This record gives sequence, structure tokens and C-alpha cells, in this order.
Amino acid sequence: MTDRVDAHCHLWALKRGDYGWLDLDDPALAPIARDFEIGDLRAADTMGGCTARIVVQAAPTVAETEFLLGLANGYDDIAGVVGWVDLAQPDAAATLETLAQDVAFKGVRPMLQDIPDVNWITTRPRTDAIEALINLNLTFDALVLPQHLAGLFEFAMAHPTLPIVIDHAAKPTVSADMSDPRCAMWRDGMARLAAETNVCCKISGLLTELSIDQRPNAAEVLQPVVDDLIAWFGPDRLMWGSDWPVVNLAGSLDEWTALSGGLLAGVSDIEQGRIFSGTAREFYQIGEIA
Repeated sequence: MTDRVDAHCHLWALKRGDYGWLDLDDPALAPIARDFEIGDLRAADTMGGCTARIVVQAAPTVAETEFLLGLANGYDDIAGVVGWVDLAQPDAAATLETLAQDVAFKGVRPMLQDIPDVNWITTRPRTDAIEALINLNLTFDALVLPQHLAGLFEFAMAHPTLPIVIDHAAKPTVSADMSDPRCAMWRDGMARLAAETNVCCKISGLLTELSIDQRPNAAEVLQPVVDDLIAWFGPDRLMWGSDWPVVNLAGSLDEWTALSGGLLAGVSDIEQGRIFSGTAREFYQIGEIA
């Protein structure tokens, strides 16, 4: 690819102290239990070709958003930041207006997968906060699991002019038996969102959804998932992301990039260009390369 946009990556500094999900004592998280800076990301991307990156929040604080905006203002390849604002708070609209003064601020991501109330998205965000997102031309990243898709559909139908993208393809249960109700929940929910709303979807975070036993056959396991996403959303509503450094829990950035190329080999070069670059550039309004 001559132009690849990473629509989903993370940078963090542990001393900031607000990454509650990152348990430093959990051996399973050891590969990502350290600081990750932009230089680390560039070094990990040895395949090259990445001309822009969207850095996404990894902590539910405004301080995290401000931290990432500071990085974006220092590095040209950080084209935008998806931050965090509590949309249920009375000051949410004002906070969004303040953050939007920085052109690198592209939108917000409530960490819905970590909120116990699966209906939070339909009941808690304030109307004025959602209106602020729309009026400020900001976006909404939906970090959801299959059980959240019904609520996300209701939210998307209620706000058709709000640009929404589903992170990590809603984490399909590829390691579960087909009898698991989440499998049908994922297929039905994603197909409905694709058919009846304008929601987009990220092809990201899939490698870490595989079991250890599945990883040697990642292409075989994930090809049907990607084929479904292409059939449902089409290249114009799909965008690629690395989910670095979380991807390190299951492989490397280069391994995921190469695997993604194989998974998308069945579409045309023009369609690959949309998925690897064009869709993200339009969605996050980051323009074309100079």
C-alpha cells in the first residue's frame, strides 16, 4: 500500500495512573505492561507505508484526551485523536467544545464494553452532549461487544447524522462454539446495523480474539469474518486499524498487517485502498497525503 492509515492505535504512559484495566500484576498482560511511545510504534511498523495514525484513548479520563492531544501536536503522523468525555455529565457539551478547539480532536469513545449497564448508550448520554458532537463535526467510536449491538442500533437510528464506527468489529466470538448465543447476536446485530444505518466498522482487534490454539490458523478462522464484514458494510464503510500495542498480546503489528493483506486479497486494489486508507480519511476528516 502506498498510503495506509492506521485508524486505531494507542499510546500510553503508565505513570499517568488512569489505565485501570491494565493490571500490571496480570501475566497475560505482561507484553503491554509498559510505556508505549510514538517511536515504539514507528519501529514496530517495519512494513512501512503508514502515512497517518488515529490514536484512540485507553483511559476514561479527559486527562487522557489532553495527553494524546499533546502528542498529536508534536508528531505529524498522528493525524487525529479519539478521546473520552463522560457524555452523561452536565458539563459534557462544554467539555467537547473546549476540546474541539484543537483540530487534532476527532471524536470520543465511551468504553462501553467496560460499563456494566449494556443499555447505557440508549439511556445515559445527554441530548445536548450528542448534539454537540454533531454540531462540532465530531465522531463516535463504539467499543462494544455482541450484547451491545441492539442498543447501538437504537442509538444509531436515533442519531442518523452522527458519524459512528464500530471498533474491532464488535469483537466477534470466533473462539466460541457456534451454539454460543453471542455468535447469532453478533451476526444478526452487525448485519442489521450495516443494512439499516450509516454506521462504519473497523477491521481491527481481531487477532486478539483468537484462542492460542487458533492463532496458527488465523487466516482460516478470520477469513469468514472479514468476508461477512465486506458483504455487509462494503469497502466504503470499512477501515483498517492495528490496535497496537494491544495486538502484541497475540502477535506483532507486522504480522497483523500482512495477515490483513491476505484477508483482503479478494477485493480490488481500489477497494483495498478504501479499507486501508480512504474510509478512515473521510470518516475522521484528515484529508489526503500531501
